[in-house]
Amino acid sequence: MRSIWNGAISFGLVSIPIKLVNATESHSISFRQIHLEDGGRIRYRKVCELEEKEVSGAEIGKGYEDADGTIVPITDEDLSHLPLPTAKTIEIVAFVPADRIDPLQMDAAYYLAAGGAPAAKPYTLLREALKRSNKVAIAKYALRGRERLGMLRVVDDAIAMHGLLWPDEVRAPQGVAPDTKVTVNDKELDLADALMDTLGEIDLEDLHDEYREALEEVVAAKAAGETPPEAPEPGKGGKVLDLMAALEKSVREAKESRGEEPAEVRQLPPRKTSRTTPKPATGRKSTSKTTAKKTTSASASASASAKKSTATKKTAAGSAKKTAAAKKTASASTAKKTSAKKTTPRKRSA
Repeated sequence: MRSIWNGAISFGLVSIPIKLVNATESHSISFRQIHLEDGGRIRYRKVCELEEKEVSGAEIGKGYEDADGTIVPITDEDLSHLPLPTAKTIEIVAFVPADRIDPLQMDAAYYLAAGGAPAAKPYTLLREALKRSNKVAIAKYALRGRERLGMLRVVDDAIAMHGLLWPDEVRAPQGVAPDTKVTVNDKELDLADALMDTLGEIDLEDLHDEYREALEEVVAAKAAGETPPEAPEPGKGGKVLDLMAALEKSVREAKESRGEEPAEVRQLPPRKTSRTTPKPATGRKSTSKTTAKKTTSASASASASAKKSTATKKTAAGSAKKTAAAKKTASASTAKKTSAKKTTPRKRSA
């Protein structure tokens, strides 16, 4: 990798020669401005306002515009004599825990490469000291005409430096949060936690720029004289009227996408068009109703039969009782007559 800055890390009395290289690269697709009529390139030419002629890069320098419009020329020699100890040095000023750094301050990232064999030992010493302390180094350095703030940390076996914005360059979030007072209940928080747990973690290596890939397909199709692929129609979005319902649906869809739980799709019954429209009966309901009716009828018949047989038995029992009573009465009367005959005295003859 090509270095963009050469200097040294100042670590107390230890000086470590290093080379600064970019740690990131852009894969975005850039476009040129063209003339729509004939496809010609549109270029910006650097023209001197006084002479009204184009000038080359070698003829262009720096200048500071004063409040009254006066231009003050500033040369590279002027900048090289700035009274800054960080002009060619990354000066470490402190070591702090990593969580003390606000991510809002993060800027460009660089790798610090050891500048030759003599730098290997002090470079390794600083790297291992950072590892063991679990801290990051805060440093000052000068780059592209200004002094900057940086954070040094260990990445694998290398030392990386993140450019940091100065604290006064970070805006306060005033007027960003909602002004309306909103109360979130525990059930909504539980659903949000469930959604977060369902989505889970992801390996950042699996993420890629889908927009750039789609753009490359369009460029390739146009270059081949083919019709660019059509974009799928976006889903129709609606207003979220029920936050709880939206959270529950999100959890279900997230679980379905991960194969944890199949989504349960329920079809709503059709709306009634009129009151006289009969309800469509399904096989299960009619069968259950018919079975219920048959069971009820059978139960009623059995109950009626039981009542009839009970009544018949009672009637028969009553008749038997009456017959027995009649027999007893008849026997009693017969016995009386017989005894009467026996007790009547015979008349003696004179």
